[in-house]
Amino acid sequence: MSYVIKAVLSNPRQPECGQITIPFPIPNNQYDQTIEMLQAMDLGYSVNRDCTVDEVDSRCRVLSALHGTLVNVDQLDYLAKRLDSFCEDEDAQFQAMAHKLELADIKDLINLTFCCQQATVITDFSDLEAVGRSHFMNLNGGSAKVEELENLDGVETALLLIDGGGETITPYGVVYDNGMVLEQLYNGRQFPAYLYDVHPIVLEVTPAGGLTEGSNPEHLYLPTSEQQIKRALLRAGITAMYDAHLRLVFDELPEKAAEALDLEHLHGDDLPALNRLCRAIDPMGDADTEKLNAVVLMAEPEDMMAVCQLAENLAQFDFVPGVQTPEEYGRHMIRQSGHFEYDENLEGFYDYRGYGERRVQEEGGQFNECGYVAYHGTMTLDELMREDPAEQYQREQEQRGPQMGGMAQ
Repeated sequence: MSYVIKAVLSNPRQPECGQITIPFPIPNNQYDQTIEMLQAMDLGYSVNRDCTVDEVDSRCRVLSALHGTLVNVDQLDYLAKRLDSFCEDEDAQFQAMAHKLELADIKDLINLTFCCQQATVITDFSDLEAVGRSHFMNLNGGSAKVEELENLDGVETALLLIDGGGETITPYGVVYDNGMVLEQLYNGRQFPAYLYDVHPIVLEVTPAGGLTEGSNPEHLYLPTSEQQIKRALLRAGITAMYDAHLRLVFDELPEKAAEALDLEHLHGDDLPALNRLCRAIDPMGDADTEKLNAVVLMAEPEDMMAVCQLAENLAQFDFVPGVQTPEEYGRHMIRQSGHFEYDENLEGFYDYRGYGERRVQEEGGQFNECGYVAYHGTMTLDELMREDPAEQYQREQEQRGPQMGGMAQ
């Protein structure tokens, strides 16, 4: 298994519980299991720094400074995700500045990931042109106009940097901080927005009563596990889903599915259904995405759960993209579907329109802007879109959130 950080953690209050080794970032499909293992050792709560770092194995050797410190498991996970996105130059900037500033607190290390790119690190003085260009880019937020780079004298820029002094020699190169300030984007509780993976929906989460002084919004990246939802809400100071205010940051839902949802007026109690919908949509390719658009147009779902049921039961629909008339549908079925042995010598004898009309009538299909869609399930469409009573009961229990309050210590 690949990892950015592998940490050996223990319980400072109960050393007899032993140690647990965890690779970070934690894979999504192993997150809940990891939290369960930690909580069996009375560790891994959503807010507290309750884990002692006994060992760190990482390509970022500077993280050895975390030895003996207290961390929260989600802090290590977030830091690993941030570092996982770094290129080689950013690794050098992060490590050199962490060494220069003597950082050993995980909050500071997380905040450093957002500003270390301002520093210049020289690991090879033999190519001053490259050093100068890199320094120029660092001073300009990592971007520059083509004409600026064409007119840049990289050697002169590098010499001005070196002659100006202010360098610090570190095991990771000679670093110039360029006036970098360690801003407190991460307040130690709510994590700044960061899209590590591609997700259909990103939500900003705040308490329904508004933010308190010093607090920031939390973010949810759907689909995610129930544990991650609960823990994000607790970091935001929310103990029950209905107390959460949700704001859509962005979505990549299929167009017609998004139009069928009231994404501008989301409520905390929408989270279970929305997460379930994203879980159904997340693995879809382009073909299934377009099929879902057609199915939504056909079924006209009235709420989020209905859209979810359609997405989860997509196999109960037939879809032919692009066709708009019975004749086009009949031609597709006879020539392209593979159900018949088409003979081009008999082209003039095929009644595409008649055959298409008969199939549409038999199937109860519909032509819409996406193509032709037909439902072949055993229950009615209304029954298919209706939420199962057992699922409704489970959702109501989740919304009450009695377990969530017990997680914060």
